[in-house]
Amino acid sequence: MSDFPGERRQFSRAKIDLPVEIHQGGSVWHQRLIDISVAGISTDQPDIWDAQYNEPFTLIIDAGRYGTLELHAYLQHVEAQRLGFAVQHVDHNNVEPLRSLLSEHVSDPVALEADIEKLDRQE
Repeated sequence: MSDFPGERRQFSRAKIDLPVEIHQGGSVWHQRLIDISVAGISTDQPDIWDAQYNEPFTLIIDAGRYGTLELHAYLQHVEAQRLGFAVQHVDHNNVEPLRSLLSEHVSDPVALEADIEKLDRQE
């Protein structure tokens, strides 16, 4: 399920290549999405990465016909030229576009709906 040994994911992930802006304070990094779930995001790593690891990030994803997703996250790991973020909050404006985007790429729609239900309970 994962490309990284020892990695344990609790949510269905979809490999999707989309543009993503990583914002922190006044800094913005223009990167590519590697994969996404309702609770986490992986992106490629910028050549110059001078972020504050313990401060929150805002991830802006151009999801094409689903619009723009804005997710608030914290950095969990940096390895193998990729960044792993834990999504801390998905507001109501982003839940449906996120569901629609993931539904095209996740092979198990029942698992995806269970993930969305977990997300709804967290709010």
